[in-house]
Amino acid sequence: MVVRCTKKMLDLLGDRSISFSELPPTEDDWYLNLLWIDRQKCILLTHADTLFSIFRARVRSADLRPIGSYLVAAVESELRAENLPTDTFSKLQPDSVQLAKTASRSTLGFMNEMAFELRYLITDAGGLERCDIDVLNHGLRRTLRNRGEYVRPIELVAHRLTSPT
Repeated sequence: MVVRCTKKMLDLLGDRSISFSELPPTEDDWYLNLLWIDRQKCILLTHADTLFSIFRARVRSADLRPIGSYLVAAVESELRAENLPTDTFSKLQPDSVQLAKTASRSTLGFMNEMAFELRYLITDAGGLERCDIDVLNHGLRRTLRNRGEYVRPIELVAHRLTSPT
């Protein structure tokens, strides 16, 4: 699992002590961004090909060590919440997580749009304390995204499962 981190995320992780993978970008990469909402650290993790996204609120730096265990557990938890097999995305072993710098401006653009939507929805709900994070995650995966044609991330994941590899 290759996780491409934004500069804000790398700063949180302490990028001086992290070794980066120099692998070329692929559709199976994940992108990870740090968001500050209601003075709380939150993360947004997005799969490059399907835009399947996971939002986590009130994340502590200690939660992210080791980062592989935290991210794989988050992905598997959200796949189960969607009644999808936990092996929907290949290479989800905590020990094999490789960090890299971002490579797709398109994916980052989608993530910025999602971050804007999350901030709006959280504010509208009265803040993080009053917000149902599961409902936010459910909605993220069902919002139309324009990838040349309008699609929902959950539909892209379903198509991925039914397509021969």
